This record gives sequence, C-alpha cells and structure tokens, in this order.
Amino acid sequence: MADFQKIRLRAAKRKGGEAELATLLGPVPDNAAVADIPDDRILSTMAERIFAAGFVWRVIEQKWPGFEEAFLRFEPKRLLFQPDDFWHDLASDQRIVRNPQKIKSVRDNAAFVERVSKEHGGFGEFLANWPADDQIGLMAYLGKHGSRLGGNTGQYFLRWLGWDAFVISADMAAALRDAGLDIAESPTSKKDLDKIQAQINQWVADTGLPRRHISRILAMSIGENHSPQSLREYMGDD
Repeated sequence: MADFQKIRLRAAKRKGGEAELATLLGPVPDNAAVADIPDDRILSTMAERIFAAGFVWRVIEQKWPGFEEAFLRFEPKRLLFQPDDFWHDLASDQRIVRNPQKIKSVRDNAAFVERVSKEHGGFGEFLANWPADDQIGLMAYLGKHGSRLGGNTGQYFLRWLGWDAFVISADMAAALRDAGLDIAESPTSKKDLDKIQAQINQWVADTGLPRRHISRILAMSIGENHSPQSLREYMGDD
C-alpha cells in the first residue's frame, strides 16, 4: 500500500497547497458528542439525507424548514401517533419533495429511532457507543434495521451527525485502488468493505487523523480536480 503522506501531498498539490487542503477537511468529528443529539434531530438528519439522495442537495436544504413543519419537527413519538391519513396527505404537501417511498421511510425510521432509543437510552447514545473502528458493521446495522439507510446514504447520515465517518465515493474507492488495495471498482461486497475498514483503521493509527479527514483526502487526491470553492458548496462548508 502507498504511504498515506504521499497521497496527502498529491491532494494538497491538486488543491493549491496544504493550507487550502486543510480548509476542505471539515471539523474534527467527536463521536462522544453524538450521544447528546436528541432523537428528533437524529430522525431529521436521517430524513434529510434520504430525501437528498439522488437529488440536488441545496434544493432539499432550502426547503427543509417546510419539511420540519410538515413532519412535526421529526419527533418520533408524535409521528408514530399520526393516522394513515396524515401520511397520505403528505404525498401532496407542497412544503416537501413529494416522494411517497421516501415519505414512508420517515414513518418507518421514526419507529426505528424510537425502538433503538428505548433500548440504549437515546439513539445518539447508541451511535456514540458503537466502536469507531467498525463503521462497516454500523452501516450494515443501519441498512438492515432502518429504511433507505443503506449505501452512501447511511454514510452521509453518520457524517452529518458528526460521527467520524468515511464515505466510499467513486473517487475514494479509486484512490484506494490506486494505493494498492485490491477491491472492486464499486466496492459493495462485505469482503471489499472489510478491506476498506482495515486500511482506513491502519491509516488512522499511522497518522492520527480522523476517518472523515482521511476519506476526504483520498477523494481529493484523484479524479476530476474540483475547485476548493465548488467543493465547499457541495459539502455545505461555505
């Protein structure tokens, strides 16, 4: 495997220097702090990432105050008391993106959040206590027990909450392959995902960097060289 410092140097050169690269890495995540996030904000973040999947993120972001109103501030208990008519009417509610399958996922995930919260004293507490070196296991859990939380959606959900998550984008996977990791071009098998987890964990041990930063450096070291400003707009960091 390539030394991670070489990958970082390549990313820095592409982005205009180490100082510029550092501005694109985002804050240092704090998994312990996720324990303090209330369940309604957990469900809100879940829903936002689900509705943003395959859509223009900024459109969802701009409409989000309407989503908050329509979905009763995403309070799981309150949503679970709503009758079928409430959910049926949301399919024609102009305050939101009217996607019936994604609307249904909010109802399903309200039950998911409520169930896990009861078992662990809060969904945030559950996430905070999950081992940081086993994101792949957490992704599998979210994908199995949650609704529409598989793949990159689950990864972005964790990252948006502030959990120290890597995101297996096409560029990140390409950078891993370029560094010598034997994985598929689009790694989705458990074998490939375990290889990615092990390699990221190794680089965390070698560099002391959070997984989020390693992930972003990898993605910025290869592929189309997007400008720093366009990346900030895409990531919502501008």
